[in-house]
Amino acid sequence: MSCHATGAGAGTTATAERRTGTPFVALVGNPNVGKSTLFNALTGAHQRVGNWPGKTVSVAQGDWRTAGGGRPLRVADLPGSYSLLPDSPDEALVRDVLTAPEGERPDAVVFALDAANPARNLYLLSQILDTDIPVVVALTMTDVAARRGAHPAPDALARELALPVVRVEGRTGTGLDQLADAVREALDAAAPLPGRTSAWAAGSPVAAELAELAAAATGRTPHPARWLAVSLLCGERPSAVPAALAERAGAAADRLAAAAGVGSTDPDPDVDAELLVAEARYAWAHAVIERAAPRPAGARPTLTDRVDRLLLSRGFGIPFFLAVMWGVFQATTALAKPLQDGLGDFVSGPVSGGADRLLEAVHAPGWLTGLLVDGLINGVGQLLTFVPLMIIMFLLLALLEDSGYFARAAFVADRLMRTLRLPGRAFLPLVVGFGCNVPALAGTRILNRRSHRMLVGLLIPYMSCTARLAVYVMIAGVFFGSNSGTVVFFLYVASVLLVVGMGLILRPLLFRDMKEEPLVLELPPYRLPTLRVTGVQVWQKLAAFLRTAGGIIVATAAGVWLLMAIPAAAGHGGFGKVDVEQSVFGTVTRATAPLVAPAGFGDWHATAALGTGLIAKEGVISTLAQTYSAEEDGDPKLTASLHATFEESSGGHQRAAALAFLIFILAYTPCFATLAAQRAEIGTRLTVIGFGIQLTAAWLLAVGVFQIARLVW
Repeated sequence: MSCHATGAGAGTTATAERRTGTPFVALVGNPNVGKSTLFNALTGAHQRVGNWPGKTVSVAQGDWRTAGGGRPLRVADLPGSYSLLPDSPDEALVRDVLTAPEGERPDAVVFALDAANPARNLYLLSQILDTDIPVVVALTMTDVAARRGAHPAPDALARELALPVVRVEGRTGTGLDQLADAVREALDAAAPLPGRTSAWAAGSPVAAELAELAAAATGRTPHPARWLAVSLLCGERPSAVPAALAERAGAAADRLAAAAGVGSTDPDPDVDAELLVAEARYAWAHAVIERAAPRPAGARPTLTDRVDRLLLSRGFGIPFFLAVMWGVFQATTALAKPLQDGLGDFVSGPVSGGADRLLEAVHAPGWLTGLLVDGLINGVGQLLTFVPLMIIMFLLLALLEDSGYFARAAFVADRLMRTLRLPGRAFLPLVVGFGCNVPALAGTRILNRRSHRMLVGLLIPYMSCTARLAVYVMIAGVFFGSNSGTVVFFLYVASVLLVVGMGLILRPLLFRDMKEEPLVLELPPYRLPTLRVTGVQVWQKLAAFLRTAGGIIVATAAGVWLLMAIPAAAGHGGFGKVDVEQSVFGTVTRATAPLVAPAGFGDWHATAALGTGLIAKEGVISTLAQTYSAEEDGDPKLTASLHATFEESSGGHQRAAALAFLIFILAYTPCFATLAAQRAEIGTRLTVIGFGIQLTAAWLLAVGVFQIARLVW
C-alpha cells in the first residue's frame, strides 16, 4: 500500500475530554501482553489512530461503549512500555501522559497485567501507582499462565495489591462487562482506593528518603509528588522542578549510595539510588507473586517452550522464517491473480463500456470522455485490482502476528542485526516496512539510541512495501508466468540483503561511534488466531490503504491523463486529441529514457512509470496501462505491449530487462510520503543523503543485474 499516515484527529487531550464530560481512560502495559487485543475488543470499529498532541508518536483511541447503557468512555491504547523512566520516545509519551499536570492526566488507568510473566509487569505497575491515578488491573493471558503451572487468582491479586483485578480475554470478550463495572467504580471514587499497595515498605532507607522528598515536592510542581520524588532520586529532571528540590534529591541519592556500601569489604561502585529503587520494586513484585500466584516446583515445559527450542535454534530459525515468508508471497500471488483479473475485466468491460456509451448518448466532448473513462474510471479500476492482493497479504501477516511468531522473527534476526551493530528489536520496524514504510519509520522510536534510529530510518526504504508488491506481481506475471511467486520471493530476499549491504556501507560512513546494546524482548505464547481479532486487523489496514492509496491512485491516473492530453508542441493535435508520445508527458519521459538504457529498459513507457512511481508506487501500473492505452493490468494489450517494448529496449533480453526493472522498483525511493516521514524522524540532511543514495543504488543495481542476467536470458 502507499506509505502514508493512517489517520488524523486521534490525539484528543484529557483536558478536552473533560470539557465534553467524557471520562478519559488510559490502557497501559508492557509490550505483548494482549493490550491491543483488549483495546480492539473494547472499542470495536469506534477507533482511530493519529499522533498524540505535541508528539510524533501514534496512539490509537476509541469509544468504549459499555454494556447496560453506562456512560461512554474515551480510551487510549498507549504504546507498550517497560518503565516510566523512558529509553525511547514511546516510553517518554507514556510517562508524559501519566504524569501530566492535574486536570490533564487520565481519569483512570486500565493496566494490562500478563499473568504468565507478572514480575516485569508489576515493576511498571509499581511506577504507575506512584502517580496516584486510579488503577484497575486487567489480568490477561491466564490460560497461558495455567499451562505454565501458575494459577494467579484475581481475588488473591486484588487482596495483595488493594486494587480491583478483573480476569479478561480480549479475543473472546470474557470479563469485559466486569472490567467496565470496575472502571466505573474507580471513576466514581475519583481517587485511589485506601490502603493501595506500594513498593515502598515502611522502614526501608529508600522509603524514608522518598517520603521526605515527596513531602517537599507537594504543591511545588504540577507533577504527582511521589512520582516526582522517585524520578529525582533516579537522576531524572522533569520540567518545572525547582533547583533547590533537585539539589535536595541529589543529596538524598548520594546518602543512599553511600549507605549501601557501609559494612561491605568490597563495595560495588555501580550501586546508586536508581539501582536501589529498581531492586525495591522487583522485591515488591516478587513478594506479591509469591503470595498471590506461587509457581509449583518442577513445572513442566509448555508447548511454547518446546516449539521455541526448534524455531529459535541457530540451524533452523532463519531457514524456517524464510520458508514462511516464501509461502506467504507464493500464496498471495497465486490466490490474488484470478481475483484481480476478474475485477479488472469487470471494470474494463461493463463499467468502462457503460460509461462510454452513456457519455456518447449525452454528446459529451471527447476530452471529458477521456478524463472520466481513461483517467478516473481507469484509476478506480486499478485501485480495485489491488484490493484482493492487499486482503490476502494483510490476512496472512495478521495470522503470523496474532499467532505469536513475528516476535520470534526479531529474536532470530538478532545475530544478523548485530552485524550492523543494531539490536534485534531493530528488525521489528524493518518487518513493518514489508507492509508500509511510513509506520515502519514511526516504529524506529522503539530503539533507545538515536544513532540506531537514524541508521534504521535510512534502511527502511529498502524494505519492499505492499505498494511495490502489486508492481512485482504484475511484471513478474507478464514475464515469468508460473514462476512469478518465486521471483517475488527473490525480490523480498534481495530487499533484506540490500538492507544488510547498505547498513554495512552506511554505518562506518555516518555512524562510526555506534554502540551495541543487549536484546530485551517479550516473546508472547503461541496462540490460535481468532477470526474477530484477525478480521479487525485486516479491515483496519485495508481501510487505511483505501483512504490513502485510493486517492493517490485516482489522482495519479487523472494527472497522467491530463499531461498526456496536452500537446508538447503545436501541430500535434489539440487538447485531448494528441498522440501520447507527442504529449507533454511523453516528451519529458522520452528525454529521460536514455539514462536507464544500460539497464535494458530505456523506453519512455518505463521511465514514465518510474516517474509516477516516485509519487506513489500504486501509480506505476496505471501509468503503464495509460501510456499503452490499455484498460488495466489484466488487459492482453498491455501484456503484449510490455513484451514488445522490453524486447526492443533490451536487444532481445526482455526477461533480463524485466528483472532489472523490478530491482530498480525495489531500490529507489518508495514514495514522497516516505520522504516526508523520513524528514520527520531523521531530519532533512539525512533524508536528502538517503534520497541520493537510493537513486544511485537503484541505477547501479539495475544496470548490474541486466548486464549479468542477459548472459543467461
